[in-house]
This record gives sequence, C-alpha cells and structure tokens, in this order.
Amino acid sequence: MFALVIFLYSFTSNRNSHRKLKKSEVIFVGENNNFVKQESVNKLLIENSSDVKSIAKDELNLNKLENSINAHPMIQKSEVFVSVDGVLKAVVQQKTPVARVVDEQGSFYIDYEGNTMPLSDNYTARVPLISGENNLKNKKKLSEILKMIYDDEFLKKNIIGIQVLSDESLLMSNRNFDYQIDFGRMLNEEQKFKNYKAFFQKAVLDSTLYKYKKISLRFTHQVVCTK
Repeated sequence: MFALVIFLYSFTSNRNSHRKLKKSEVIFVGENNNFVKQESVNKLLIENSSDVKSIAKDELNLNKLENSINAHPMIQKSEVFVSVDGVLKAVVQQKTPVARVVDEQGSFYIDYEGNTMPLSDNYTARVPLISGENNLKNKKKLSEILKMIYDDEFLKKNIIGIQVLSDESLLMSNRNFDYQIDFGRMLNEEQKFKNYKAFFQKAVLDSTLYKYKKISLRFTHQVVCTK
C-alpha cells in the first residue's frame, strides 16, 4: 500500500510537471500602476515564447523570471508563481515617483526609495520638479524631504517645485500662490513643515497669502514673511 501511494504520487507529480500552461496573467498591486503596461511585463514573463500555452511547467525557472521582471527600471518588486489551475501569474508592484529632476543631462524621476527612475511613455506623474545643485552629497537628505512631502496630503498638493541652491538650501514653489518658500538648509525639516502648515492655515483664513513674495522657514521657531 505504501509503495502504491508513492508510485501514484510520483506519477501524478511527473504528469503535472509536464502539463502545458493555460495562460499568463499580470496583476499590478499598489497605487502607482500607470508607468508599465501589462503587455510589457507579460513579454518578460513568457520570455522568448510566442504563446504561453506552449510552455510546460517543468520548463519554468520562476526565480529567473522574477529577476528579469525586477530588473525593469520602473518595477519595485514582483512575485511569480503557477496557480493550481495552470496559470502563470506575476504580482507586480511598480515604483513610486516622488519628484522629477530636470538638469542639463535630461530628466528623470526620484522614486520613494531615493533611487532614479526613468520617465514613462505611458504616464506622467504630478510630482515636484527638482532643479539646481542636485548632487550625491545632498541626495540622501533631499530624498527624506521628498518622502515627507509625498506622505503629507497638504504638502503633496501644495509643493510643486524645489530649487537646490549652491549652499544646499532649498527654495520651494507652491501651486496656488506666487510667493516662494525659503526652506533654508536641509535641517529640522519636520518642524519647518509644521510651522509652514500652521502659518498657511491661519493666513489663508485672513486672505493675506497673496500679499507675500517670500515665506522664510529658515528659523525653526518662527515664520518670516516678505511682501
């Protein structure tokens, strides 16, 4: 009986491994799913085969397929597996851009992890434009500030541009008013943003925001306005 069970199990496993796949399926997860089309991921998934139905299960190298998809410059991570009904599936999370850099060498995104990400032919993200002295020295600190802006609904809607000056201080522009935000050096950023939000909420009620040309956040205990 024991030998029969082993034989049946081996026979079933062997037969199952030689079965052809029914189809492939790409599932995007997360909020940012516009940069890569399903067709592009599916080509990576089936590699050089013209039809997924011609691929047998035992011919698959799932780890290799995952690595191939993860190598795509717009994909954060993926998981590839075969379902019990013979469907080759890829669950894919695309990268999240938090800013767009514009310099002499071209334009690209900075993603949520602080890495570069190319522009997409399929979709343009509405993120702050970064210009000026963007270099490796200030990259880590700037990435932290960009994440703070992205994670805050008010700042995400309000801040549309950041210029990095030669002394590594920041000059920001906002969406609805003409004033500039003099952020100062990349220090005490949480307190500075807190001060700005408190000031904005009060000033917008007083209808005084349109009078100012510059809002300085350089001092952590006060907001200085210039008309």
